[in-house]
Amino acid sequence: MMLCYIYRCSAKPDMYIYLARENDFASIDEALLKKLGTLNFAMSLKLDKNTKLAKEDPNKVMANLESQGFHLQLPAETTVEELLARLSQANKTP
Repeated sequence: MMLCYIYRCSAKPDMYIYLARENDFASIDEALLKKLGTLNFAMSLKLDKNTKLAKEDPNKVMANLESQGFHLQLPAETTVEELLARLSQANKTP
């Protein structure tokens, strides 16, 4: 079992970031953090492999929390790959 902290991102509806430690945003890349908008605490949640989440696989969330300290839940119309590609392009622009 793992405790996580979930924050609503103002940038888009249905975008949330899960953190391994409450209010610990240090593990998130600064460019990504800016793209998330204002972060508002939504709830804390105990996760295990059987936790039912509306849009996420709990095993994937726990793996991301352990490996990078956060998990980003994107709105259905945006894939992680699309967001990372956009961030990469934005970082290349002078």
